[in-house]
Amino acid sequence: MIQLIVLLPLLAAAIAGLGNKALGKLPAKIVTTGALFIACALSWVTFIPFLLGHAEASVTPLFTWIESGSFDAQWALRVDTMTAVMLVVITSVSSLVHLYSWGYMDEEPDQPRFFAYLSLFTFAMLMLVTANNLLQMFFGWEGVGLASYLLIGFWFRKPSANAAAIKAFVVNRVGDLGFMMGIFGTYLVFNTISIPEILAAAPSMAGSTIGFLGYRFDTMTVLCLLLFVGAMGKSAQLGLHTWLPDAMEGPTPVSALIHAATMVTAGVFMVCRLSPMFETSETALTVVTYVGAATCLFAATVGTVQTDIKRVIAYSTCSQLGYMFFAAGVGAYGAAMFHLFTHAFFKALLFLGAGSVIHAMHHEQDMRYYGGLRKSIPITFWTMTLGTLAITGVGLPIIGVGFAGFYSKDGILEAAYAAGGAGTGAFIVGVFAALLTSFYSWRLVFLTFFGKPRWTQSEHIQHALHDAHGHDDHAHAAHDDGHDDHHVHDAGDGTGGYHPHESPLVMLIPLLVLSLGAVFAGFVFHDQFIGPEGGIEFWKGALAFDSHLMHEAHQVPTWVKFSPFTVMLTGLVIAWLSYIRNTDWPRRFVATFGGLYQFLLNKWYFDELYNFLFVKPAFAIGRFFWKFGDVGFIDRFGPNGLAALVVQGNKITRRLQSGYLYTYALVMLIGLAAAATWAMTR
Repeated sequence: MIQLIVLLPLLAAAIAGLGNKALGKLPAKIVTTGALFIACALSWVTFIPFLLGHAEASVTPLFTWIESGSFDAQWALRVDTMTAVMLVVITSVSSLVHLYSWGYMDEEPDQPRFFAYLSLFTFAMLMLVTANNLLQMFFGWEGVGLASYLLIGFWFRKPSANAAAIKAFVVNRVGDLGFMMGIFGTYLVFNTISIPEILAAAPSMAGSTIGFLGYRFDTMTVLCLLLFVGAMGKSAQLGLHTWLPDAMEGPTPVSALIHAATMVTAGVFMVCRLSPMFETSETALTVVTYVGAATCLFAATVGTVQTDIKRVIAYSTCSQLGYMFFAAGVGAYGAAMFHLFTHAFFKALLFLGAGSVIHAMHHEQDMRYYGGLRKSIPITFWTMTLGTLAITGVGLPIIGVGFAGFYSKDGILEAAYAAGGAGTGAFIVGVFAALLTSFYSWRLVFLTFFGKPRWTQSEHIQHALHDAHGHDDHAHAAHDDGHDDHHVHDAGDGTGGYHPHESPLVMLIPLLVLSLGAVFAGFVFHDQFIGPEGGIEFWKGALAFDSHLMHEAHQVPTWVKFSPFTVMLTGLVIAWLSYIRNTDWPRRFVATFGGLYQFLLNKWYFDELYNFLFVKPAFAIGRFFWKFGDVGFIDRFGPNGLAALVVQGNKITRRLQSGYLYTYALVMLIGLAAAATWAMTR
C-alpha cells in the first residue's frame, strides 16, 4: 500500500509531463487528480489504525541504492505514526489543491505542465516523510526544492516570478549546505545514515566533543545546529525567511500547497523525526526555541501592514511555523506536530479562499480595492471566516471547546509556560504574536468582505471593464498569468459596472472540505496528539514524547489558559474598531508612527540588509573577475593577445608559400649557408 501512495503521484507526473500537449488538458488533469485522490484514500486507510492504536511501525525495503565499504544506503519506505500523520496531511491537501486548480487554472493554456509539477512536488514530499535514512530524506528534501522552484516560476515569462523562483532556490541552498554538513557529520560520528540506528545511539554520544572550524565543541550540539540550519531554510525561519513572501508570485494553488501543509513544514518534521538527537543537547534546543519565537514575532508584526491578501497569509504561515519550532525547542514535539496537522487544514483553506476572492476580483490581490464582498461571494466568505476562527484560536477555555487552532496553538503556549526557562520567553512572545495574529486575520476579513466596495479604484477591474465593453482590446494583453477576463457585468449599483460572482463548484468543494478540518481537527485529535496518556499510546516512540511536560501543560494556572483567549478578543476588537467603526484610525496611526510603519512595511529591512551584505559584494566580485580576469587577462593574453600574435605571424610566413620551385630552392640555399656560417663561427 505504501508503495502505491508514494509512487502514484510520480507516475501521474511522468504521464502528464511527458504527454503534455499531446495528452491534452483534460486527460492530464484526470490522471494527476485521480492518482492523488487514490493516494489520499490509501493514506487515511494507513492512518486510522495508528489512530486507533492497532498498527505498528514498519519498513518496506525497495532496493539497494548505494553500497560502498561501510556505507550502505538502502531505499526503503518507513511507516510509523509520524509518517502516517504526514501522509494524511500531504495527500489530503494536495488532492484538494489539484481539484481546486481545475477551476482556478481553467484558462491556463499549459495545464499539463502545471499539474505535472504539482504531482512531482507531492511525490518528493512523500519521499521525504517516508525516508528511513538521511540520504533518502535529503533526496526528498531537494526534490521539493526543485518542484517549488518550478511551481513558483511557473509563469516564466513574468520577470518577478522568475526572480522569486531563483530567490527561493538560492536561499534554500544556504540552508541545504547546513543540512548536508549535518548529514556528513552524523555519518562521521555514527558510521551510519540509518535514522533508527542514529536515534538509538544518540544518547551515548551526549557529552562527547568533536573538532569543528579548528575548535572542540559538544558533538550533538554541532550536529543538531547544522541540521537545524537546513530546517531554517526549508521552513523559512528568521534569517532564511526572505524567500517565502516572494513565493506568492506563483499561482495561488501553489501557495496553498507549498505554504500550508508540505514544503514549509519539512523542517518541523525533520526536527521532530530527529527529536532524540535534539534531546541530547540543551543548547541546540534553546537555539531552536529562540529562533522559533523570534520568527513568530517578526512575521506577525510584518503581517499587520501588508495589503496583498496572499502576503498577509504568507507571513501568517511564517509566524505559525515559529510556534511549531519553539514547541519543539521546549520539548513539546507532539504539540508541534499537532499544530502542523491542524494548520494544514485552516491555512490551505485561507489560501484557497484568497484564491477564490482573487478569481472573483479579476486577479486583483490588493485588499484596499476589495470591500463588501460577503454578499457577492457568500460561500467564500463563510469558509474564510471559519479559517479565520481557526487560526485565531477561537474557543472557550473553561469547557475546552473551540476551533482547530484553539487546541493546537493553546497547547503549544501552555507547554512553553510549563517548560520554564527559554519556554517562558517563548510563551510571552507567543501570546503577543497571537494578539497580532487575531488583528491581521480579522483585518483581512473586514477589508475584504465588509465596508463599501472599492473596486472602481482597481486598475485590474478597469482593464476588465474596458475589455468587456470593447473600449480597449489591448489593455489587458500583457496580463502575466494567462487568465482571461472573468465576471465582468454591468451591475448598475454604483460599483463601476463590475459585479463579482462566486467561484465554480470545483473550487468551492475543496473549501468546504477544508472547513471541516478547520472546525473539527482539533477537537477530534487533541487527545491522541498531546494528551499525557493518549500521546504515549499514539506516538509509540516515533518522536520524543514528554508525557510529564504535557501533564504539566494541562495543569497550568487559569490565567495562562485564558491568555490566548483574551488577546484573541483584543485583536478582534482593535481590527473591528479600525476597519469597521473608525476607518480613519489606520491613517492616523501611520501619520503618528510613520517610522514604525515603514520599518514593518519594509519587513524589518532584511532584504535591504542582505542586498548590502551579500548581493552587492557578490556582483562586485563578479564584475572584478569579468573585467580584470576574463577581459583584462584571459582575453588580452589569450584570443586577443597570443592568438592575435600567431595570426599576424601567419600572415607574414604565408608570403613565403609562393608555390614556385625556385623560391623554395633559394630558401633552402639561404638556410644551408646560414647553417654553415654558424658552424664555422663555432
